[in-house]
Amino acid sequence: MMINFVTLATLVDRALAEDIPYIDITSDLLIPAEKKGKAIITAKENGVISGIPVAEMVFNTVDKHLEITKHKKDSDIVTPGDTILEISGKLISILKAERTALNFLQRMSGISTQAKKISDLVKNNNAKIVDTRKTTPGLRMLEKYAVLMGGCFNHRFNLSDAVMIKDNHIKAVGSITEAIKKAKKITSHTSRIEVEVSSLHQFLEASEADADIIMLDNMNLRTMKEIVRLNKRKCILEASGNINENNIAAVAKTGVDIISVGSLTHSVKSLDISLNIR
Repeated sequence: MMINFVTLATLVDRALAEDIPYIDITSDLLIPAEKKGKAIITAKENGVISGIPVAEMVFNTVDKHLEITKHKKDSDIVTPGDTILEISGKLISILKAERTALNFLQRMSGISTQAKKISDLVKNNNAKIVDTRKTTPGLRMLEKYAVLMGGCFNHRFNLSDAVMIKDNHIKAVGSITEAIKKAKKITSHTSRIEVEVSSLHQFLEASEADADIIMLDNMNLRTMKEIVRLNKRKCILEASGNINENNIAAVAKTGVDIISVGSLTHSVKSLDISLNIR
């Protein structure tokens, strides 16, 4: 996945408009408009950097004449004191962009750092760790990009991206079999059909109905192992639900193909990064 810079420009404009709706009343009153200087963005804790192109766009949107020197690139590991970016030019422009740039950079780097931590826990297994749609409204593109920078993978991006039949769809239609039957009638041959199941019985029904991917929702390890053993059609098996750092290694050892982890994006701590004027 690459960042769509047309979409990013809109996100940056909105974020800056939120933070500077009219003027920066402090900087505009205290700092001469033409005074120049340099700022250094540094890491204050260990982590994985993500969002450098986003921060760069923020500074250049505020002032296209700012000069930016990159000391790190996305997916690089940082330690406390490492320089990430240097920004030179009008101090008033640097200060106006500071918080918005850091908000993006800290949030995205926090996600990448957690993704690296999670992926390292299962590096000796074949399971892929993927994110979910539990993202900050409006920031899905950037948060899913950050997941990739940390070494994990992306699940579907939106409701138009893939067919995923969940428990409420099944209740509305009547059965797993009927839901898959209806989906196959209207779905392109290029698309796969995923079904969420919560029991061994539901897995067998979904498998018989020719689901391509079967999500094992909130299942215990014993049931997952049994399903892996019974998976004669070799459907792609995805484990999901309350999976965290404490149990993900055990889940991976069951033999499932995919493990989806909502906490990669919905409850991540931002990485501590600071900007200081030199």
